[in-house]
Amino acid sequence: MTRQLLAFSRKQVLQTKVLDLNSVVAGAERLLQRLIGEDIELRVVLNSALGRIEADAGQLEQIIMNLAVNARDAMPPGGKLTIETSKIQIDQEYADQHPGSRTGPHVMLAVTDTGCGMDAKTIAHMFEPFFTTKEFGKGTGLGLSTVYGIVKQSGGSVWAYSEVGLGTTFKIYLPCVNAVPEITVPSDRPDTIERGSQTILIVEDEAALLEVARQSLLAAGYTILAAQSPAEALRISESHPGPIHLIVTDVIMPGMSGSQLASHLSASRPEMKVLYVSGYTDDTIVRHGVLEPGLAFLQKPFSPKTLARKVGEVLTTALG
Repeated sequence: MTRQLLAFSRKQVLQTKVLDLNSVVAGAERLLQRLIGEDIELRVVLNSALGRIEADAGQLEQIIMNLAVNARDAMPPGGKLTIETSKIQIDQEYADQHPGSRTGPHVMLAVTDTGCGMDAKTIAHMFEPFFTTKEFGKGTGLGLSTVYGIVKQSGGSVWAYSEVGLGTTFKIYLPCVNAVPEITVPSDRPDTIERGSQTILIVEDEAALLEVARQSLLAAGYTILAAQSPAEALRISESHPGPIHLIVTDVIMPGMSGSQLASHLSASRPEMKVLYVSGYTDDTIVRHGVLEPGLAFLQKPFSPKTLARKVGEVLTTALG
């Protein structure tokens, strides 16, 4: 939540590089279909003549995931999700009609769903922190505000077009830069990482991040148990008959911290290892007494490959 609020307030430290947006979208595409489910058709249209942008690849992936999750929730019976990229020229007329926009060449990322759509009142408040139309306990109301903060901090703008019953389109505009891409987001193929066979319990209160982590480790060969709250994790541990070799848990969660959860579980599963993840840096959470120094830790955001490698390291160290 702190990481998301920092993004909204534009005070998060972004690791910006010159990027090809198409590479970022292509890198996230493999996980998106699993994230949105089989009832939703995913269509990706990438413009080959796209310009370059300067942004944080990990944060762009978070934007795509957040918008995809929102689209999925707006289409409970199923539908179509379309992700497009293109290069456009923002003129003065458009900038005058859309405060905060800048003139000049931009790369556009458009995410369109065929869901329930939004009325004018919802559109007026959608980027506000903690505003949500979901029922209690189903969302923090920070997804779209996080998108807004990342885009603004990257020098861009974001606009939504929606009508009730006719779906929604989010358009993100990021200014072009005249430079060669510094990195190409790699394809995180399962065969490029060490495969495992152990059972892992993942505890993450953000549904999108939980699904990405689950699919990443499933692809690496692990058996995965997934929980969206500490209470659910305790129930899963109690009912699971076999061993749980590792718990991957967020540090800060509603009701119980990751360290408290690990302490509860270790009473009945002393052999279980723990990997903590957080949007905070490891130095920050240690200095504030959230975690003890020397514990296994991975900072968000991370790629599927990074997560799988860290899990392998923790398990190998534990077994050694």
